[in-house]
Amino acid sequence: MGYVEDLRKIVGHRPLILVGAVTVLVDESGRILLEQRRFPKESWGLPGGLMELGESTEDVARREVMEETGLTVKDLQLINVYSGPNHFVVAENGDEFFVVTVAYYTKNFEGNLRVDETESISFQFYDPKNLPQKMVKSHKAIIEEYLKNHSEQ
Repeated sequence: MGYVEDLRKIVGHRPLILVGAVTVLVDESGRILLEQRRFPKESWGLPGGLMELGESTEDVARREVMEETGLTVKDLQLINVYSGPNHFVVAENGDEFFVVTVAYYTKNFEGNLRVDETESISFQFYDPKNLPQKMVKSHKAIIEEYLKNHSEQ
């Protein structure tokens, strides 16, 4: 059991403030790695997840990329931190939370891409000008900010 699961035993479905991290992984061609997630149902998004006790947001980003993709991140650059009323989520099971998301990008990663079938359906590198239609809305906004401010670096 993780931290969030332990909290949920105490508070049930009541709203919580949770911290998470996502990572924009960019290959040598400038394409962005997207994950076809099981939840929200078959939407495309960035690798990422929620913080466990004692982790930094950088730790979360690296751990989640490794768990979900099998890839090792070598460095992380900050895109931005996202929070507020537009980041309120109600999960399929009724759990409510406001998420504070720290978004990073990297062009420096290695390993063999693999799918964690408990969370993901597939992975694909996408040209940023041709992203899938069914995307996690907040992740699309993160990618747009990355492209606007960091894609030429």
